[in-house]
Amino acid sequence: MREIVFFLEERSAEALIDQIFPRLFKDATHRCVVFEGKQDLERQLEGKLRRYLTPHAKFMILRDQDSGDCKSIKARLLKICKKADKPEALVRIVCRELESWYLGDLAAVERGLGCKGLTSQQFKAKFKNPDKHNSAKQILQELTNNSYREVPGSRAIGSHMNFKNNTSTSFQAFLSGLERLIAS
Repeated sequence: MREIVFFLEERSAEALIDQIFPRLFKDATHRCVVFEGKQDLERQLEGKLRRYLTPHAKFMILRDQDSGDCKSIKARLLKICKKADKPEALVRIVCRELESWYLGDLAAVERGLGCKGLTSQQFKAKFKNPDKHNSAKQILQELTNNSYREVPGSRAIGSHMNFKNNTSTSFQAFLSGLERLIAS
């Protein structure tokens, strides 16, 4: 059975992946290695990758862009993967933060958090390109009357996400990369 190993900067990403991965791939397993933030991920990634010896495991590194430059962050992470002798590892940068992905599927937010009236807002200009927002977490807090909490919210929203209709470009890039990784 194929195994995908995710290297993540935060627990909320793990909560999301634990919800969506089994719905996407019935014939593969996954494991999450969670770090304590971006700096910890970048500091320990090479050693963790190098020591992961399970044959045929595939690797994906997922990190928020926040206010950094997407291309330089990705290049830096790819350089670490190459140094760890895992040049085939796939790096995906979340534009800007994980909550942007949730703004791309307000129906999932509505169902997951029980906040009425969000689905109808999906077609407003503000949510057509959720990756452009620098403060997606703050917007999500406002939309949900402060009921969103990172880990339980990610778990709840993830269980309702519609993969094909999510308007987040970085979420779609994550999905297509994951599909390629599984197929390889």
